[in-house]
Amino acid sequence: MTGSMEHYVKKLRHYAGDDLPLVSGGYAASEGIIGINIEHELPPESVTFTVLPDAAYFEFIPLSLGCAADDTAGSCYDDEDEPVALTDVVVGKQYEVVMTTFTGLYRYRMGDVVEVAGFHNCTPKLKFVCRKSLILSISIDKNSEQDLQLAVESAAKILTEASTQLEVADYTSHADRSSDPGHYVLFWELSGGDAAADAVLQRCCDELDRSFAATDVGYVVSRKTRAIGPLELRVLRRGSFQSVLHRSVAGGTSMSQFKLPRCIPRSNADVLQLLSGNTVKVFFSTAYDDESNS
Repeated sequence: MTGSMEHYVKKLRHYAGDDLPLVSGGYAASEGIIGINIEHELPPESVTFTVLPDAAYFEFIPLSLGCAADDTAGSCYDDEDEPVALTDVVVGKQYEVVMTTFTGLYRYRMGDVVEVAGFHNCTPKLKFVCRKSLILSISIDKNSEQDLQLAVESAAKILTEASTQLEVADYTSHADRSSDPGHYVLFWELSGGDAAADAVLQRCCDELDRSFAATDVGYVVSRKTRAIGPLELRVLRRGSFQSVLHRSVAGGTSMSQFKLPRCIPRSNADVLQLLSGNTVKVFFSTAYDDESNS
């Protein structure tokens, strides 16, 4: 219920009601367990995971300020950054998790970005932030999975305010560099209620564009100088993401391990083609038209 899965908490609350608590019990991966939630009374949005120090040997790579605009492993970190030990992390700072396991992994970089929220005795409590590799970038901009989630949540409020009874069932994104300039593409699948008016969806598209600009100076500068084109919102036919799941499972992915990627790279052409084929409406942001023309 954290990171990219936090989007589903609202729906879980709807079905669970007020009497059934939602508890995010542990932080684990295929490589091994990392931590557990020892504060079950906290809501999922505030959950932290206390590291189990004997589950593996843990190290943490400090998150640097600058990120390269590519998808290569480690692109968000300065090569001079050295891992720090479990007890040497600093509260409030972000790190990438590194594991050395009893099963043979040596200094394995998880690709998870976590923030140290505090300590339980001498063991840090971690808040999961996002996946390091999932970054939207066209020019000098850099927007993470968390930035994307916040942008979608901000734009989705417009649907609620318009009383359409619609909600964003799921979403993903793509940094489209096939044209010059490149631009962000967001795919939305909506559920509940009747079809939203085009004017409402256009406002959602504009809000997405503004939200990215609010979190990243590089994005707003690039938009105003036309180094990045207007954001594109594609509304999908209902059931489109279910088709992505079925294709992934048919390709050998375990259904229990499937997670919809929040940023689809251009190398995943099959999924991009599937989503494009299920697009029913397309909107381009007009949020920066005045600035571009001035």
